[in-house]
Amino acid sequence: MRHDHCWESAIVFLLGGAAYLGLELAWRGMTHWTMFFAGGLCLCGLCRLEQARRPVVLLAGVAAGGVSGVELLFGLFCTRVLGLAVWDYSEEWGNLAGLICPRYTLLWFLLCLWLLAALRGIRRWTAAPLRLNKSHKPDQTCPARG
Repeated sequence: MRHDHCWESAIVFLLGGAAYLGLELAWRGMTHWTMFFAGGLCLCGLCRLEQARRPVVLLAGVAAGGVSGVELLFGLFCTRVLGLAVWDYSEEWGNLAGLICPRYTLLWFLLCLWLLAALRGIRRWTAAPLRLNKSHKPDQTCPARG
């Protein structure tokens, strides 16, 4: 069973990485390869977080903080280690090192709220047992069911 979990985590990571790149391309018109890894980590974390039995709004707040933390770490890595200025939020109110800011944390909160609600709905739908109507009677006219 552990083998299946590894495949599931790898697929979630790849989907998160691709979605993050796509989101940045749609929003900013550009992205950086490091954001693939940031997105993969974020979606894996979001899937783990979704399993907590807490209100979705609370989890979305935690997730938005987590995404902003991942962006801060990746931003520091890009600027300090790779010597790249991939993005600059220094003009945004409340920014931290020009890498994260409250405006985008709020947007991450809204996106995480939607994603967590969708993940919960998917989990409930896929985990729900098949319920047959108790008043349903088999069709006696079909010879194959006789």
